[in-house]
Amino acid sequence: MVLQKLLSFGKQLLRVKVVDCSEDSRLSRCLNTFDLVALGVGSTLGAGVYVLAGAVARQNAGPAIVLSFLIAALASVLAGLCYAEFGARVPKTGSAYLYSYVTVGELWAFITGWNLILSYIIGTSSVARAWSATFDELTGKHIEHFNRQYMSMKAPGVLAEYPDMFAVAIILGLTGLLAFGVKESAMVNKIFTCINVLVLLFMVVSGLVKGTLKNWQLNPEDILNRSNFSEPEVSEESLGMGGFMPFGFSGVLSGAATCFYAFVGFDCIATTGEEVKNPQRAIPIGIVSSLLICFVAYFGVSAALTMMMPYYMLDKNSPLPVAFKYVGWEGATYAVAIGSLCALSTSLIGAMFPTPRVLWAMADDGLLFKYIAELNPKTKTPLRATLTSGLMAAIMAFLFDLKDLVDLMSIGTLLAYTLVAACVLVLRYQPEHPTPVYHMANTHEELELSESSSATSIGILPGMEERFSFKTLLFPDNTEPSSLSGSAVNVCASMLGFLILVFSVLAVQGGAANWSIAILSVLAMVCLILTFIIWRQPQSKNKLSFKVPLLPFIPVVSMFVNVYLMMQLDRGTWIRFALWLSIGLVIYFGYGIRHSSEGALVRSSPDIELDPCKSNCAHNGDTVSHEKEAFLSTRRENGVDEDGEL
Repeated sequence: MVLQKLLSFGKQLLRVKVVDCSEDSRLSRCLNTFDLVALGVGSTLGAGVYVLAGAVARQNAGPAIVLSFLIAALASVLAGLCYAEFGARVPKTGSAYLYSYVTVGELWAFITGWNLILSYIIGTSSVARAWSATFDELTGKHIEHFNRQYMSMKAPGVLAEYPDMFAVAIILGLTGLLAFGVKESAMVNKIFTCINVLVLLFMVVSGLVKGTLKNWQLNPEDILNRSNFSEPEVSEESLGMGGFMPFGFSGVLSGAATCFYAFVGFDCIATTGEEVKNPQRAIPIGIVSSLLICFVAYFGVSAALTMMMPYYMLDKNSPLPVAFKYVGWEGATYAVAIGSLCALSTSLIGAMFPTPRVLWAMADDGLLFKYIAELNPKTKTPLRATLTSGLMAAIMAFLFDLKDLVDLMSIGTLLAYTLVAACVLVLRYQPEHPTPVYHMANTHEELELSESSSATSIGILPGMEERFSFKTLLFPDNTEPSSLSGSAVNVCASMLGFLILVFSVLAVQGGAANWSIAILSVLAMVCLILTFIIWRQPQSKNKLSFKVPLLPFIPVVSMFVNVYLMMQLDRGTWIRFALWLSIGLVIYFGYGIRHSSEGALVRSSPDIELDPCKSNCAHNGDTVSHEKEAFLSTRRENGVDEDGEL
């Protein structure tokens, strides 16, 4: 009895969402592909381009920062391709939350969505404070002086030195814009994004005109021996070895780890699934195009910057204005100011836009409080979710010093990237399922599910209808996915995820000890074997508008990169993450697990086991949603509610 209860409870945690893509969207479908590209570029190409290039070039990579951005872009593209395939498969609102829900189950979906909410809210608050600080810098810091004098907060911990009322006003203003309508928000975002791109283009062209390749070929001895020059005194450490790669390839990789976060933000495109006119085509194009544009911009700005000015003289906080002053173009600093404010504005919209969509999707599924799930009947926007997210972000910007909280954004985002990559890996190798048929013996009997004998739901163990052997595992007889091959991929993917986690922890904490290197070598070999086993399994041949190439290698590498970067974060960040996750789990087990929409369907028809492969979106096949709805409609006509009560 206890074992049965535990198994039943486990099934509740791992129940999956069945999505019907043929249903009309309840949100306003008014966005096109250009809107998505502008949203992705605006949220990704933020203020980092005006700050990050100088700091990384001076401290990590020198002129080879262009290679750092290239490596970071390739790592980001791995995650972007996985998002693009799911955008083609499941063009619904919810992003990584929904992708996890249809593949690995409800608990993982809640954890993903809960951490995405935290990431987006902290992102919104931190960008709003940065916007306020940048504007205040241009006007002589009058806002900061006023707040310090009249509104100082001398509290220990993560509270800010003073509340930023201007940042709160910015957030509330943009919340009103998002509540007013999606099309209007997209138009404002496009205007700011276009201005930002034009300013960056001007900077790149100007830098290439005024720059010289000699700054990529500097000799440290010549610089140290030079006398009677106006440059500030420099140290050997700041010069490195000179040349194009002064700090070696390790410096390039260190810079790439920092530059990776400059590409975070494209995932907001995936939250627009029900607001795009042609999501299966527009979402993949939007994700890939925005990442390509952002890479070209980062590459161009960093190349121009290091050609204009020696890398060891770059300013860590405002490199572009200092570089233009260095070459005698002080007037260009006004263009930099305009561009940085536009970049911050688009970053703010990009951070605020997805938050209410994830909130709404979770509330609509019953995992968060239902009042958040109501839509504005006129604008067809998630009004209550928008106001809730705006209020939470405003409180964060008002009270907290976000420098200590910004790393939490990285955990939430990287966790989402990891799960999406794992979901793509699992889902591509699962077998097709015929359309289930529902019927009732009489008006008050429970639902019965009839399927052909060859169809079984995905399980973590191999299917009983096929005989397991190493020969069938490495040399499958069939060319289509089967229950055995799909289960083999599930097991291998689960083991891969665990081994990648152990490898990353050991690589970060173990150092260069001989025992650590030996264990890492064994783990890497086992991971390669598991990847090879997955590669040998037959893939689904369903046609999609976009598929991740080079499966399973791209999702596996993406999982490794994301988990490794998560392990680089400090202990304090993980403690804060555990606290936030604990709050979320209290909400889920106290409210969400009992009010889940999928759980209500299972309770009303306990013989059904929902399966992601029965999703019309996931496999472009038939869906169970219409049959379930027809059945429930008949029950209601006979006086039986969705929970099976008369």
